[in-house]
Parts: sequence; structure tokens; C-alpha cells
Amino acid sequence: MNYKVLNKNIYSNDKYSIVPIRFQDRYDIMRWRNEQIYHLRQTKPLTKEKQDWYFENVVRKIFELDKPDQILFSLLKEDKCIGYGGLVHINWVDKNAEISFIMDTKLENQYFNTIWSNYLNLIEEVAFEVLSFHKIYTYAYDLRPQLFKMLSKNSFKQEATLIEHTFFEGKYIDVLIHSKWNRKITLRTANIGDLDTTFKWVNSREVRSYSFNQNPVTFPEHKFWFTNKINSNDCLYLLAEYQNCSIGSFRCDHLDEEIIISFLLDPSFQGKGFGKILFKNGVKMAKHKWPSFTVVGFVMAENIASKKLFESYGFEKIELENGNLKYILKP
Repeated sequence: MNYKVLNKNIYSNDKYSIVPIRFQDRYDIMRWRNEQIYHLRQTKPLTKEKQDWYFENVVRKIFELDKPDQILFSLLKEDKCIGYGGLVHINWVDKNAEISFIMDTKLENQYFNTIWSNYLNLIEEVAFEVLSFHKIYTYAYDLRPQLFKMLSKNSFKQEATLIEHTFFEGKYIDVLIHSKWNRKITLRTANIGDLDTTFKWVNSREVRSYSFNQNPVTFPEHKFWFTNKINSNDCLYLLAEYQNCSIGSFRCDHLDEEIIISFLLDPSFQGKGFGKILFKNGVKMAKHKWPSFTVVGFVMAENIASKKLFESYGFEKIELENGNLKYILKP
């Protein structure tokens, strides 16, 4: 069966896929839930009768709803179900949902991080790309530190701790909420209409503090420089937009056999995960336009955030005589 609310029902990567929850997987799901009941909001073991009733009377109905309160999937590897989950407690007004997921118990020791990470990538496509949700989150008892480390590696942030929120084995324990926000941005070519916005950015205190030239820039100076850049065949100047608002820029300058990149983020959007997405998409577009050239970036030694970005995407670090850094990514 397919979900009426989705225009696409199967989501895949190289090895894994999620499909609308399959009736044939119900007893495997029941077994996993009973084996892992300690970390679930489930008070009693499931029986086949209860599982059959749930699938017939609850699951079957959500496929035809315009706005179901949950959307469930079977996680497959080579057509074998190895887990299940979905988006639950869906809030269609505020565009958010809780992520639910449980895997085959016998796979947890060896493949916990791999399976969870692949599942998150697929369910994020559903939530962010198809449904345009603003936020997804996990609600988990403070029992599995491995889970929280994996969520952090997948760019989820611990948003809240509900202190002594649930009673477990004779004592109260915390509940941790980890969230991820939809930071989908678009990159477009800069034009003369962006002159005032880019001038504001270039003179902001936060941007100038990590600029190699920290002197204030006058408007005539910026206009002359900006006009030359957007009209040059050797420059790819991109503006990043989020929800119809310009939030930063990514510039690529072709010089000899190198592509020199530089980027900035509007200070009001810093610290929200946009920098990583801007950097990743900008580098991708630079390599697409000039695939045979080395991509290069220069970073001040004090700019910790930029150093982490370059290094996380595989750039080679070279220390310069003045203490600053040069990062290169060969074709």
C-alpha cells in the first residue's frame, strides 16, 4: 500500500531503502519491540493478536489520510526487513514530527551506527524534502549513550533534557530530546540587486573579524569590487537563500589552475547549521563548474569554525609562514 500524503513512497540509497510499512513484517516488529521494551514507551509485551489488531485497525487507516498522525516504514536491506520506524506525533500546523525507529535486535552490537545513520538520511528526505517539515526530533530515555553519540554525528542537537521524567526499574530517569531543523538552502547567481545586502555583510563586525583585510570597506569600494566580480567569467558568485531570505554568500575565483573559494554567513544565521550546508553545496558547485582544478581556501589561524569545515570535507591542510592556513582539495 502507498501513502496518500506522499508523492513518493519508496526512498533508497546504495544499500538501504524504506517502504510503506509492510503487513508481512508485523511479527518481526513485534518480536523486536518485545526484546527492546526497556527503551520504548510500551508497558507490556505485544502478542500476535494485539499486533494483528493494530495493523488491521490502526496502520491500514493511515495510508488513506490526508494528514495522518504517523507515517510508518519498513527499513529494508536487499528486500529483507531489518527495522522499522517513521514520523510519529506529527504536528501538521507547526510542521514537526518525532522520529521513531527500532532495528533487528541481533544487529545492534555490530551495525547500530551504520543502520541508524542510513535510516536517518532516508527519513530526513521524507520529512524535509517531501513534506517540507521544519523540524524532526527524537525522544529517548537516558539509557543508550551510543544513540546520543550517533545523533550528534548526524547533526542532531540536544535541545532539551526532561529531568527525572520517567520511572524506570525503581527510579526516575531523564528523557533527552535531540532535534534537527530543515536547513534547506538554494544557491543562485549574485546580481547587482544584491549590492546593498553584501555591503552590509562585508562590514559586519563578525565577518570582518575573520577577514584578512579587517579595515572597513566604503560603499564605492564595495560597488566597484562587487560589480567586477559578478561580471567576470573567472568568478562564480553565489547567494544562499533560506525561506526567501538571503543568508550568506559563496564565491569561487578561478586563478591559474586553482579555484579560490570564500564564504560568509549573515551573523543572524550563524550557529544554526547553515554554514555546513552552504560550504558543502558551494564546493560541489565549484567542482562542477571547474572539475579539473584544485579547490583552495585560506583561513586565519583563529577561525576555528572554518578550519573544522575544511577538514571535515577532506581538504588537505598546509600551514603558511604567517601562521594562517591553506586548504586544498585536488580534483
